[in-house]
Amino acid sequence: MRYKLLIVFLFIFSRSMAQDLPLTVISNAKGAPAEIKMGVLKSILKGERQRWPDGTKVVIALMKTNTPAGSITSKKIYNMTGDELNKFWLALVFQGKVSAPSFFNSVSDLESFVAHTPGAIGVTTTSAGLRAILVDGRTSL
Repeated sequence: MRYKLLIVFLFIFSRSMAQDLPLTVISNAKGAPAEIKMGVLKSILKGERQRWPDGTKVVIALMKTNTPAGSITSKKIYNMTGDELNKFWLALVFQGKVSAPSFFNSVSDLESFVAHTPGAIGVTTTSAGLRAILVDGRTSL
């Protein structure tokens, strides 16, 4: 019985610690501006704006919703659960309104994708030397 309680406690504790991880918005050098307002960021990440001011196509990179960073992104940026976010994108793609974001299991894969894809923007828990976008004047959300 004690082991079950310990496992449940560790699960709850690790989930609450993950919720405290700050998010960083990163981008490829081509396309995204150096600073952006939160409302504009949300509009971009919801597929409502599909081009950067210079005309480059927006390419969205997100962590999979079953990862800690993906779960936090779902809540902080989209105000949705991971399942709701997956359904949101599935509906938009099925309707032909947008291209699906690229989803990643690892932060390093997401960062590499953003670094090598013009117009890419990603949300992660680190910036690993990549170009971090200021959101409402802050480097982390």
